[in-house]
Amino acid sequence: MKTYSSLVLIFLIGGLTLNSCKDKKQQSATEQTTTSEVTENVNADPLSAWNDTKAKLRIISFVDAVTTQGSDFIAPEDRIAVFDNDGTLWSEHPTYFQVEFILFRIKKLAPKHPEWKKNKLIQTAIKHDLQKLREKYGARGMGQLMGIAMAGISTDELNTLVKSWMKNARHPITGKPYSKMTFEPMLELIKYLQSNNFKVYIVTGGGIDFMRAWATEVYGVQPENIIGSYSNLNYEIKNGKPVLIKDAKILIINDGPEKAKNIHRFIGKKPVIAFGNSDGDLQMLEWCAANKHKSLSAYIHHTDSKREWAYDRKSRIGTLNAGLDEAAKKGWLVVDMKKDWKIIHPE
Repeated sequence: MKTYSSLVLIFLIGGLTLNSCKDKKQQSATEQTTTSEVTENVNADPLSAWNDTKAKLRIISFVDAVTTQGSDFIAPEDRIAVFDNDGTLWSEHPTYFQVEFILFRIKKLAPKHPEWKKNKLIQTAIKHDLQKLREKYGARGMGQLMGIAMAGISTDELNTLVKSWMKNARHPITGKPYSKMTFEPMLELIKYLQSNNFKVYIVTGGGIDFMRAWATEVYGVQPENIIGSYSNLNYEIKNGKPVLIKDAKILIINDGPEKAKNIHRFIGKKPVIAFGNSDGDLQMLEWCAANKHKSLSAYIHHTDSKREWAYDRKSRIGTLNAGLDEAAKKGWLVVDMKKDWKIIHPE
């Protein structure tokens, strides 16, 4: 990526060369056109949903540095950017959105499974008792529910189910479709990085098949660039065609250290940019900072109680405690939602 000043110089030199072969009237018209083009490029704002704060300037400065020939230049093949999803690319309160899909699915399946009436975990899910699910069953319980909700269906069937749910479900507080609970500044950032030849990956604790069903349309990130939690698959032939059938066994919960491990497994390179929002992203940001290249590790800090939610160290969802401390020690970027973002959700 060339700096704005470099672009100005290129356009001006080009304009002078062309104008030398034209009469004064043509020269004047060409100069006016060239000046207009230069002004447009100089004034173009790649992150217009961000306020002009240090956070925005630091991001642009980083991208400029690593895409311009010099000591910090990073070749396109090494421009790896990874993003957490829940709380980083879209909201995660009052609960993770995939949890709502899982509970929806459990309720739909319950009439076909009378044996579930004796299962306290499933009954808690059917009652939609989020507090009890968190306090009594925790992440392990939710993992079990995810396996139960997905078991016995093919990956293609799940894709269809998730797309239908995303189209029709609404956030319990805002009433918006979940696809409109994304963060506009982060959508902008992804596009900005992609336009500068970064390979963007989503590295999430959410289910990989759940994410792949809708993330390309919403984020512009291809399915093969999504890394998430996943369950066991069985290869079967149905109606003469091969299918992959999910079962209840969860193989990987992609959170904490698993994020760094899976970046290595599925990408094979350390990222140079990593954005998260919770302590579950800490190891991913550390892995990024350990890169031999110039790197940018960043946290999204939920500080806006009016336009979104305000939470960090003591939150049950999206806890950001150790991460805040590490960011302060290591000079990582902490994006303050309230101060740094002009808007939060798409308008």
